[in-house]
Amino acid sequence: MGTLIRAALLDEGFEVRGTYDIDNASELADAAPAADVALDFSNAAALPGVAAYVRRTGTALVSGTTGYTADDLAALEALGSCAPVVWSSNYALGVAVLRRLAAEAAAALADFDIEIVETHHGKKADAPSGTAKTLLAAVDPDGVHTVVPGRFGMVGARAKREIGVHAVRGGTVAGVHEVHFFGADEEVVLTHRATSRQIFVMGAVAAAKRLLGCAPGFYTFDELMF
Repeated sequence: MGTLIRAALLDEGFEVRGTYDIDNASELADAAPAADVALDFSNAAALPGVAAYVRRTGTALVSGTTGYTADDLAALEALGSCAPVVWSSNYALGVAVLRRLAAEAAAALADFDIEIVETHHGKKADAPSGTAKTLLAAVDPDGVHTVVPGRFGMVGARAKREIGVHAVRGGTVAGVHEVHFFGADEEVVLTHRATSRQIFVMGAVAAAKRLLGCAPGFYTFDELMF
């Protein structure tokens, strides 16, 4: 992602002042030059260095890193007090629409059973994906369901208020997310398929352009793009 984003930024006329990864993210805190915007798709462990850099320089931040804890996300949101910040688990416009549709379907199909299935390449480190977690929040905004991370063994009948979240890994799959709604004698499936990471790259660059004109604050991808 970092390599693809760098190439896209250069194509869009940006000057790339530097890059970092998990091994040298701590150097951002004191040494990295200020920039108009930083795009972070690194690793959750890099957050302290990234946050210190934003606080020191006031650089706008586009974050697409996944694997964050609730405390990490709170720390990221707090950066909005000193710079414009956007975080999304997925910068594809189609996924943003999927999230909206899933929320509407969950409200309309309140008695249906819900299952979320995500598929990614074999090298993805975190599971379930950040996008699957975002979809879960969309269909269960009040957190009233029990989340079941897959099923194995004699699990018994499916409880009414549970949502299964399943992670499938293999090959070079860029990303597939499915939200299933099961009713009596019918099923609705909402699906998004990414055939390359380029859709995430272009969404992140588009978010960066919009963020440059924003006041300090924490923004969602939907707020920026829609």
